[in-house]
Amino acid sequence: MPEPESHNGDPAAHDVHQHAATLKRLEKSSGSLAAQAIARMDETLPWYRAMPPENRSWIGLVAQAGIAAFTEWFRHPDAPQAISTDVFGTAPRELTRAITLRQTVEMVRTTIEVMESAIDEVAAPGDESVLREALLVYAREIAFATAQVYAQAAEARGAWDARLESLVVNAVLSGEADEGAVSRAAALGWNSPEHVCVVLGTAPDGDSELTVEAIRRAARHAKLQVLTGVLGDRLVVVAGGSANPLAVAKSLIGPFAAGPVVAGPVVPDLLAATRSAQAAAAGLKACSAWQDAPRPVLADDLLPERAIAGDPSAREQLVEEIYRPLEEAGSALLETLSVYLEQASSLEGAARMLFVHPNTVRYRLRRVTDVTGWSPSDVRSAFTLRIALILGRLADAESQA
Repeated sequence: MPEPESHNGDPAAHDVHQHAATLKRLEKSSGSLAAQAIARMDETLPWYRAMPPENRSWIGLVAQAGIAAFTEWFRHPDAPQAISTDVFGTAPRELTRAITLRQTVEMVRTTIEVMESAIDEVAAPGDESVLREALLVYAREIAFATAQVYAQAAEARGAWDARLESLVVNAVLSGEADEGAVSRAAALGWNSPEHVCVVLGTAPDGDSELTVEAIRRAARHAKLQVLTGVLGDRLVVVAGGSANPLAVAKSLIGPFAAGPVVAGPVVPDLLAATRSAQAAAAGLKACSAWQDAPRPVLADDLLPERAIAGDPSAREQLVEEIYRPLEEAGSALLETLSVYLEQASSLEGAARMLFVHPNTVRYRLRRVTDVTGWSPSDVRSAFTLRIALILGRLADAESQA
């Protein structure tokens, strides 16, 4: 069958005429197609109906821009088209936070379906297949453009979140945590857990982003909330959700480099996390003095080394938590502990010096353990108790001077 001819029998001229006629119809119908797409969304997409009017209006503009971009695509099918700019550039960046990628795909699909259903009406007679093919190609390109927009938004948001997280972690470590830091942490998903502690250690070489992501994976597995970052050569983790700081440190220790890892004491909230961070930092500094320290180790287990290294909070803690309670429990406990330590932890030697029975010494030492939580018969605890006695006596001498 011979091809229909017009325009002096030139098929190419006929195709150009059809294309121009379809393009004119498409331009004329773009407004009604956008309105139909919005109506279809309102009818079939519950999340669209639930949105505030402002966001719905932005989505309407995106639909209109999508149809207009297709019109330009159809006008110059061989020309490169910046679809993401043409379509999504009409909406504010915040819209990628307001609607999910899945919702955007549903929005695009609905718009494409409306345009497909109108092909027979919009296309010039005989140009339906051309318009349908162009729409299929455009649908593929708009899908790629959608993925690119959300990928770029996620990348930008990730970079921004990383900077925000570093600010919060640095504020905690430097003692500058305030309500602003709490607000920034909340924006990162921190929901104010009751128990918070800080874990410090050496950061591994390589990409710090990979280290941070490894900490997050470990935290998810341990059901902990974390704010983390690499500051200089230190890996800092603010962890929430557990009252056991040693267990927290053990669950997160994998991404740390070789060397000591110190867990600060548990505090009630992010504002108080500075205290935990400072204790952990002082412990990390003093850890070299205890060569057999476990890994990880509690900052409170390093109190004597921290005190000798000049940490005022460790000195105060030893005096207030060990020396003062023993002082208040009666002079016999302080005297017995002091003599026992001086006699190389010998019950008999201490009993002879005190002119009491060894069982009396034994009873008093058990009382020391009950009062302080540190056992004089344990070598490590005995060292801590000795430092506490020294610091307590120095504090008494200073107060009397």
